[in-house]
Amino acid sequence: METLEEEIKIQHFTEWLQANKVELRGCKIKYCGPNKGFGLFSSSQNSASPILLVVPLDLSITPMSVLQDPSLGLKCRAMFEQGEVDDRFLMILFLTVERLRKNSLWKPYIDMLPVTFGNPLWFNEDEILELKGTTLYKATQMQKKKLEGLCEEKVKDLVMEILDGEAERANSIFWTRALNIPFPHSYVFPKTSEEENCSVPLDAEGGIITSEVSPPSVDENGSHGCELASGVGANAVNSAQGESVWVEGLIPGIDFCNHVIKSTTTWEVDSLGLTTGVPASMYLLSAEQGTIRNEEEICISYGDKGNEELLYLYGFVIDDNPDDYLMVHYPVEAIQSVPFADSKAQLLEVQKGEMRCLLPRNLLERGFFSDSSPQNEDSVQRGHDRMCSFSWSGQRKIPSYLNKLVFPEEFLTSLRTIAMNEEELLKVSSLLEELVGNEEEKQPSDTEVKAAIWEVCGDSGALQLLVDLLQTK
Repeated sequence: METLEEEIKIQHFTEWLQANKVELRGCKIKYCGPNKGFGLFSSSQNSASPILLVVPLDLSITPMSVLQDPSLGLKCRAMFEQGEVDDRFLMILFLTVERLRKNSLWKPYIDMLPVTFGNPLWFNEDEILELKGTTLYKATQMQKKKLEGLCEEKVKDLVMEILDGEAERANSIFWTRALNIPFPHSYVFPKTSEEENCSVPLDAEGGIITSEVSPPSVDENGSHGCELASGVGANAVNSAQGESVWVEGLIPGIDFCNHVIKSTTTWEVDSLGLTTGVPASMYLLSAEQGTIRNEEEICISYGDKGNEELLYLYGFVIDDNPDDYLMVHYPVEAIQSVPFADSKAQLLEVQKGEMRCLLPRNLLERGFFSDSSPQNEDSVQRGHDRMCSFSWSGQRKIPSYLNKLVFPEEFLTSLRTIAMNEEELLKVSSLLEELVGNEEEKQPSDTEVKAAIWEVCGDSGALQLLVDLLQTK
């Protein structure tokens, strides 16, 4: 039940949204409790329309909007262009400053954001120790160290008087609320005065992009179409004016949607306003509007994520999560301590070996061996790929468990290489020298290296190393 303080926050935020031309067409904001904070709920208003909420893209918090900020823009641009901070940190810094800035224009929105989080950055020492042995433990330690370093080395002098103790909160706000948004190309890379005379046709779809399209990675550098967005972590799908550039950002209102595994609500971007009547906007769309009851919470899916990833990013886990997985990981840095590390590292590079594997929950229902031979196309292909590794002289038989073991061949290849002793390494070298012969410039292929290692070592050392990794985990 909402307290008076929460009711006042919701009222101020709703008025702020309306003042910024946000349209609450079929939803309202309510308090969900201390663990979930605020959320979106359906309302009887305009219940016939599948469009629940429309937010102008001008209200989004993105790297471009931070670089345009009157007080932070110039200083952030200098750090960004010199490579001292990335586009994500620009938004984290912006959230930090706006929360502590007096009379911030973003205050009604900032006041609605959580002050504590359930992700491991906020764990106490005893809780952190319970993560030991997982990849999440190391990731949390690295994230803490990175945040401390960024605050101390990059931005402390910039906002020293207001940053103390706030970086972790702003970081958590960003990671729990940011979306990867397909902005209209013209929105991120506006035309210059010279380009105004040149007409570029729009795409046939009117520039409307749905959230179900798989975006490119936001870690790659974007196009250098204008000075403002130059270098920002955005990817142009095409250079045409009517198409899209993926940019990470926060959308006030839509970012109050909580997670559900199977959702009938999605968000979409309407470049021209053909769907919503609001050009350059993002909106929530219900695929089953007629079945939504009044006062029912409106949720979206954050993606098919396992519990480790959900806890790291968002601070919660799901009981019996169908998307959960087991990660088995051999630390790259640990290779330096194994015998003949340099030789093994070269062999791993040639084989393109994987140092970790993700095993989905449904794959592990019968343990580490599947219940039957592969039937689908992907499984058949995996079996074919493994067959290629057992074709040297035929002296070592193809293993009977070839089509049943759930661990990927690329991962077992790495473990075979790492587990080799001196005698096995010499035998592998001898086989490869025999293959190359007197042709000094010829190099064995990855398949040939895999086959030689299998011929000499089999799976004994790899499976023992695998047992050690699982026991450690």
